[in-house]
Amino acid sequence: MMTKKTISASRASLILFLCRMITALEVPLDPILLKELSQPPTITQQSPKDYIVDPRENIVIQCEAKGKPPPSFSWTRNGTHFDIDKDARVTVKPNSGTLVINIMNGGKAEAYEGVYQCTARNERGAAISNNIVIRPSRSPLWTKEKVEPKHVREGDPLVLHCSPPVGLPPPIIFWMDNSFQRLPQNERVSQGLNGDLYFSNVKPEDTREDYICYARFNHTQTIQQKQPISVKVFSMDSLNETISANLSDTDFYGAKPLTERRPTLLTPVGSTSNKVELRGNVLLLECIAEGLPTPVIRWIKEGGELPINRTFFENFKKTLKIVEVSEADSGKYKCVARNPLGSTHHTITVTVKAAPYWITAPRNLVLSPGEDGTLICRANGNPKPNISWLTNGVPIAIAPEDPSRKVDGDTIIFSDVQERSSAVYQCNASNEYGYLLANAFVNVLAEPPRILTPANKLYQIIANNPALLDCAFFGSPVPEIEWFKGVKGSILHGDLYVFHDNGTLEIPVAQKDSTGTYTCVARNKLGKVQNEVHLEVKDPTMIIKQPEYKIIQKGGQVSFECTIKHDRTLMPTITWLKDNGELPVDERFIIHKDSLAIMNVTDKDDGTYTCVANTTLDSVSASAVLTVVDRPDPPFDLELTDQLERSIQLSWIPGYDNNSPITNFVIEYEDGMREPGVWHYQTEVHGTQTTVQLKLSPYVNYSFRVIAVNEIGRSQPSEASEQYLTKAAKPDENPSGVQGIGSEPDNLVIIWEPLKGFQSNGPGLQYKVSWRQKDVGDEWTSVIVANVSKYIVSGTPTFVPYEIKVQALNDLGYAPEPAEVIGHSGEDLPMVAPGNVQVHIVNSTLAKVHWDPVPLKTVRGHLQGYRIYYWKVQSLSKRRQRHVEKKILTFSGNKTHGMLPGLEPYSSYKLNVRVVNGKGEGPASPDKLFKTPEGVPSSPSFLKISNPTLDSLTLEWGPPTHPNGVLIAYTLKFQPINSTHELGPLIEIRIPANETSLILSNLNYSTRYKFYFYAQTSVGSGSQITEEAVTIMDEGKLAMASRQVDIATQGWFIGLMCAVALLILILLIVCFIRRNKGGKYPVKEKEDAHADPEIQPMKEDDGTFGEYSDAEDHKPLKKGSRTPSDRTVKKEDSDDSLVDYGEGVNGQFNEDGSFIGQYSGKKEKEPAEGNESSEAPSPVNAMNSFV
Repeated sequence: MMTKKTISASRASLILFLCRMITALEVPLDPILLKELSQPPTITQQSPKDYIVDPRENIVIQCEAKGKPPPSFSWTRNGTHFDIDKDARVTVKPNSGTLVINIMNGGKAEAYEGVYQCTARNERGAAISNNIVIRPSRSPLWTKEKVEPKHVREGDPLVLHCSPPVGLPPPIIFWMDNSFQRLPQNERVSQGLNGDLYFSNVKPEDTREDYICYARFNHTQTIQQKQPISVKVFSMDSLNETISANLSDTDFYGAKPLTERRPTLLTPVGSTSNKVELRGNVLLLECIAEGLPTPVIRWIKEGGELPINRTFFENFKKTLKIVEVSEADSGKYKCVARNPLGSTHHTITVTVKAAPYWITAPRNLVLSPGEDGTLICRANGNPKPNISWLTNGVPIAIAPEDPSRKVDGDTIIFSDVQERSSAVYQCNASNEYGYLLANAFVNVLAEPPRILTPANKLYQIIANNPALLDCAFFGSPVPEIEWFKGVKGSILHGDLYVFHDNGTLEIPVAQKDSTGTYTCVARNKLGKVQNEVHLEVKDPTMIIKQPEYKIIQKGGQVSFECTIKHDRTLMPTITWLKDNGELPVDERFIIHKDSLAIMNVTDKDDGTYTCVANTTLDSVSASAVLTVVDRPDPPFDLELTDQLERSIQLSWIPGYDNNSPITNFVIEYEDGMREPGVWHYQTEVHGTQTTVQLKLSPYVNYSFRVIAVNEIGRSQPSEASEQYLTKAAKPDENPSGVQGIGSEPDNLVIIWEPLKGFQSNGPGLQYKVSWRQKDVGDEWTSVIVANVSKYIVSGTPTFVPYEIKVQALNDLGYAPEPAEVIGHSGEDLPMVAPGNVQVHIVNSTLAKVHWDPVPLKTVRGHLQGYRIYYWKVQSLSKRRQRHVEKKILTFSGNKTHGMLPGLEPYSSYKLNVRVVNGKGEGPASPDKLFKTPEGVPSSPSFLKISNPTLDSLTLEWGPPTHPNGVLIAYTLKFQPINSTHELGPLIEIRIPANETSLILSNLNYSTRYKFYFYAQTSVGSGSQITEEAVTIMDEGKLAMASRQVDIATQGWFIGLMCAVALLILILLIVCFIRRNKGGKYPVKEKEDAHADPEIQPMKEDDGTFGEYSDAEDHKPLKKGSRTPSDRTVKKEDSDDSLVDYGEGVNGQFNEDGSFIGQYSGKKEKEPAEGNESSEAPSPVNAMNSFV
């Protein structure tokens, strides 16, 4: 027999499913099997034990049972046989045991009250129902009684008794008034569990004549009403007057003042009480107290805590409710009523009893002849229930004896059963609080194995899920089950499988290799049977591209993607849901194969969209939220409150923010008096505010509106608020921007910025303009004007200071006293010129001018500064007059000197100085003549080299365009350049200033020379100009080169040269590889040799050339590079150093920082005759050229 593998708690749902299947095995439900097998009766449906019926309807007492053969039914009433045939009102439903008692035609339900029990019997035994107590519901009327009105003093307690009639079931009580409105209840006034209405203290507003208690009987759907109760509460102020007029001395013992008092309990009475409740019921404990002020109630459990999650407080904490009570809830519960004057308490001892409840209910047994078995009936309760057994409805003590059974308390032991042992046994567990009755049959059958699962059933599951292969079986004795995989597979066992008692084979985690045919074999001593089932494991459906969260503005379009991957044998369907429901029927929703598109998005499209991919075996889904954002809806319900003369409070209700939080509110106003329909900005507040205090101006007819703003934009304006007209008042402020300036030498123009809009504060806005001359003791002169912003005072002295003020006024009065400003009457041209003008020459292009300031009185206006006019009279070197072009420099403020930049050296200048005010310039000072000293000349205008011969060149030049002095000489420097661009020794020649040409002799033939030429004055040397030229080639050398060319045309010589070239190429490649591996190019010696030709002397011993560099600055070079010897380039030097001192550098650095490559510069254009080579094209030269 195979054992069942233990199942983890995480598979609880699976356990429940299998348990149901196991129960079904004991009572097989297969319809074909049921037709063939005998089975004792089983009660399947019955009426409740306590059955309250509606006396106006027929009584139906249910009793349904099953069995093979079908059972017959009989009834007992009050313990005796109920002969149905003798009562015409009683019938039994066909094929059923259910009784129908017809009382609709004159019958009375009370005549059929009693205890009923149903018996279902066939040849295999008899099952009985519970004792069903039938009682008709009752809804009696209130007894007639005279309800006296209640007169009570304010602050006293009061209880209005309901005392409802006893009904079946008990009625539901509630209090209402004549208008069928429930009476309000609170901590002070509340209804108790018994239906009474309790007042902890009464108030005058409790006075009314319609306190009505209603009782609702749910079974009969009727409501009964008590006579209204009248309550009159006397307040302490009027009580003394009322006593003498309406009440006798016995009703009240004087009108005591209203005083506070400590709590006392209205219910329950005393300090302790007891409560018994049954297990599983709802425990209700109540404490209602009176006192002034109204007490509050608190509950505690002595020696423990109130149970969490099962404790509730009702009726304003006056009722403690504990659901699903158990024996652990027994104990002492204390309620404490407290107010500021003290407290009181009551202790309720709770005892939890229990009607019988099952621990182990007996279960049906199916045994084969000769087998053993047990029926177990275990129950608990408080007190402990008594267990008794019946067989086929008869107490077992008086039932026919059966040698195969033995009763042992709550257990019946069966041994070596036979077919006659089949019977239905009843277990009764009872105590004083109730009973339990259970039927369980023993069915003795001898049946060979049967497999109820259809043959060749196909199971399809998704990989990595459990697979449950059914093998529903039946047999007596119970067959053993074995499973095999494949046609010739071995028996399955081990941790990969779980074998359940109902025959099911479980593969906890099915994989693709679990696919195949499985064979279930059932065998007992009467035979063997087998069945094949087939398992297919499919790939799971997956959403490989899920929809993503989207935020979209209203009116836009959005798309959600949903791409799935699935088993190729399954046909998926994709369904889109919105908020877990179907998509709206709208043409804006467009479903594609792998996406959902929504066009012209609206507010209603906001929500969660779910893509559901379904196959016949699995379903996967993915969701994304669509948030539709838009500008906010406009605010509404604008309200003006706290209306004062200069302020008002505006409040509003924000509109919907359309999923984008409101950041701020903009408040605008309209002046309906001056600019109706024109809205102006007033202020703005944070988006969390809905009220604002607004400052107002007088004499404005205000309306306000509010605009909400979020990240998307501004809402439409709200509806305008009501209008609010502020009272007129005197102006609060005076015009701004008051100035006094003169347009003519004899006037004063007073201007100001007029008040705007509601700054006038009232009707009749005017301006009072006042002025007086400063510091002369004059009285103020005033004039009142309107609708202007300028006033002209005529006949004033020239440029005199005035005190000025402009004051606003309207029909209600003047604005506060304005501030005074200082203005001046009109200006006139200055009267005198600056004196003592001196010129100090700073250098050949800069001069400094000094002058004495003019007296301020002569300026006759605002001094703006001094203006220097200067112009070049002539150049001293050219001795001829030039076109005079005057230049102007203005020096603001009261300065007494200024610099004249940009002068030309060795020139004659004149200047004069004038004072400037707002009106213009004053007279000029006498012209002052000054001269600038010599400077260095500009470069010669040109340098031309012509007539090259074997050893000479002719040089021609033009004088400098700007000699800037007297030329004293020219300097010529030149040096040879070899074929590798190395520079030779530098030679310098000094030439008189009157010369314009020179024939340079004793030069080397076929040699390139570089020339540097500049002019000199007594100050120094000017800019240089450079040129290059080449001497011509010797004819003898040319003939030798021709012969060499003839040799070079020979085939053997060409082959030899190619071999040599190939060898050199290989050597170069090897050198290149070695250099790339980190070798250093030995340029240090060259770098040391590349010194500045002005500093480094020529090496006369070897006559070698340095490198040639034709730099942009055309600086003459001697042997060596252009880098000065005192600034030799080192590894530590920066790139800047190379650029500063080695201009025209075109090279690179190795990894260690050493410089590689050679210096080269821009080549200047050579004359045509200088292109001749200085060397013959020898074979060696050809090889060098090739390399």
